[in-house]
Amino acid sequence: MSFSVKTKDELARIELGKFCCQKAELAALIKMDGIIQLSGQYKVALQLSTENAAIARRIFRMFKEVYDLHTEILVSRKARLKKNNFYLVRLGAGEKTMSILKELGMLNEKTRLHYGLKKDLIKRECCRRAYLRGIFLGGGSVNNPEGTYHLEIITNNQHHARDICDLINKYYLTAKISTRKNWQVIYLKESEHIVSLLNLMGAHAALLNFENVRIYKDMRNQVNRLVNCETANLNKTVNAAVRQVDNIKFIADTIGLNKLAPSLREMAEARLQNPDISLKELGEMLEPPVGKSGVNHRIRKLEKMAEQIRNSQGS
Repeated sequence: MSFSVKTKDELARIELGKFCCQKAELAALIKMDGIIQLSGQYKVALQLSTENAAIARRIFRMFKEVYDLHTEILVSRKARLKKNNFYLVRLGAGEKTMSILKELGMLNEKTRLHYGLKKDLIKRECCRRAYLRGIFLGGGSVNNPEGTYHLEIITNNQHHARDICDLINKYYLTAKISTRKNWQVIYLKESEHIVSLLNLMGAHAALLNFENVRIYKDMRNQVNRLVNCETANLNKTVNAAVRQVDNIKFIADTIGLNKLAPSLREMAEARLQNPDISLKELGEMLEPPVGKSGVNHRIRKLEKMAEQIRNSQGS
């Protein structure tokens, strides 16, 4: 089961709240998944579709609690792809259906389609959170945090997409809208903002799971950066030591180490005997001990001397 499906299952099992919150959530679900069907004598029916049984049960319960309506649930199986069950929640044509659609902002007073979000439904904080939960249940998805951070909500209506984006950004999140074929996609890519939205919707278990994975990923990335840095420094140290040993051997083979000043000869012999240690450790072996800068100064003198000998031989 994907992380997105687990998140929806958690949200679909949240205890139903106050009637005002249930109306907000129902309105969002109808906006996302509802189909309004016109029949004779200006009667309208409503049909909601979902692949999630828990969401279908939740819609059924909300209509029963808020409006005392027993909706019809039909189950079918897709003929293609994954062949998952497909759930249809139907509300028959009638005056009560039309009244509900007007109350939930699907129709205006002239019985025409209303495309935006009915502001009266989200006056309270609890209702705004319920509406966010509804739009995610109806058309949202969130990537597994093991991969890239991405949460999106898809709708086919530009007006509603802008209203959703504005509602999310009231919480100082950075939701944006892009167009994908004929769909409007509201998306978040910042992990902190995805966590905040999961919290607003009430997906607390998904939030904790997301955070655990995110912390683990951040630690793993930090460790990898440190290891890469240490490896680069080690390679640099090894390459420098190999170059130093080659230069000292060249001096020994050409003019001999006995021709060097005592301090340089001591340094050259110490490096030849300990080709793998750092400059700091090399200085601590000398008598008297020499600091890292002093060791570096002597090594540079030896390398400059080797370069001068090579140049003289080349000429």
